[in-house]
Formats: sequence, structure tokens, C-alpha cells
Amino acid sequence: MAEQLAGLADDRALLGRTSTAERVSDILRSRIAEGYFPPGTRLSEDSIGGALGVSRNTLREAFRLLTHERLLVHELNRGVFVRVLTVEDVEDIYRTRALVECAVVRGLGEPPYTLEGLRASVTEGQVAAVEGDWKGLGTANFHFHRELVALAGSVRTDELMRSVFAELRLAFHLVDEPRRLHEPYLQRNRRILQALEAQDTAEAERLLAVYLADSSERVLEAYRRRVEGDSAR
Repeated sequence: MAEQLAGLADDRALLGRTSTAERVSDILRSRIAEGYFPPGTRLSEDSIGGALGVSRNTLREAFRLLTHERLLVHELNRGVFVRVLTVEDVEDIYRTRALVECAVVRGLGEPPYTLEGLRASVTEGQVAAVEGDWKGLGTANFHFHRELVALAGSVRTDELMRSVFAELRLAFHLVDEPRRLHEPYLQRNRRILQALEAQDTAEAERLLAVYLADSSERVLEAYRRRVEGDSAR
């Protein structure tokens, strides 16, 4: 925990003079998504509040916001913990992704599309793969899908999927198979990008739908093994 708290102290500068629960929750959300606080970790009000230099009330409000986003869970008389997803949670996340992401591509309207963010995330993934940085490749994959959703130009959709992607990363942190989970999708990201560059949204949507179905199957298989293994101990 000392290492995590030292990192949070570095984040303190991000709060500036206008420290708010929303900005604290942004910091904690990013740290949770990065695996800084793994699923099941108890979050100490005193330690985290001290590291960030915020009041107990501000931190509690940030915890409340992240609990609403299903990233944290409050257990009576025990405290606040980073949530451990169930298999059903992961299934529901993928259903949500398929509904939203495919709808975004389907509703793109007339080209041209702003694809710089997608191109940058594909390049980011290629660099990570060459370096054997499989967790970095996973982050690049998330960036790809975040940029894909951003094509809708909807703040509400961006906020919804920000929470969905952060919640899904909780599952990935429990499945220690980053190369197996992420490497197959680098080429698929490129093919979706190429379809959008060719202004073929129907093909892009088809590729995306198959992509998400395959990813769901692969992640759920690995996650079930992990959850069942933990429960058997």
C-alpha cells in the first residue's frame, strides 16, 4: 500500500486549488483502471485522503460517485473496496458494449470521419506489441474503443462508456493472461479502421460485432476459470 499511496501523492498536484469530489474520483478511477488498486483492495480513507490532501467528506463523496459507477463497493462495518466483478457482470458489460459501439458505427452519418484518434491507438498498439508490452497493448485496445465511441460526438455516451471500460478493466486485472486476451485484436482494430477509412460503415459494424462476440467469449472463459479457481480455495 505504501507504493500506491506514494503514487497518489504525485497525483495531488492535479487537484490544484479547486479540489472537488469529481476530480478526486477522476484520479481514483484512472488508478483503479490501471490496476493500481486491484479488485478486492480495501481503500483507506485516512491514507488516501492524506496522500491526496483532501478532506474526509470530499473523499467520501468521491467514493460514493465511484460506487455509483460500480467500481467500488461499500461493505457495512468493513469499509470501501475495489469491486470484484461476477461472471454475470462481465456478460452484461459486453452486451452494453455491443449495443453502444455498434450503434455508434451504424449512426456515423456522412463521411469524412475524424479518425486520427483511432489511427493513433492502432499505432500505440503496434508499438506495445513490438516491445512485448501486453498490458500496454490492452491499454491501446481500450483507447481504440474509446476513440471509436467518441466518433458519436456525444458527451453522455463518452461518460457512459468511460465507466463501462473502467469496470471491464477490473475483470482484466484478475485474469493474468494479457497477451492471450489482447494480441489477437490488434489486427482486428486495424481492419475496422481500414473499413472506416474506406467509408464502409456496414463492414466496420460487421467486423466490430464479430470482434466483440469473440472477445466476450475469450474473456468470459478466462474469467470463469479464475473465479471458479478462487472459490475452490
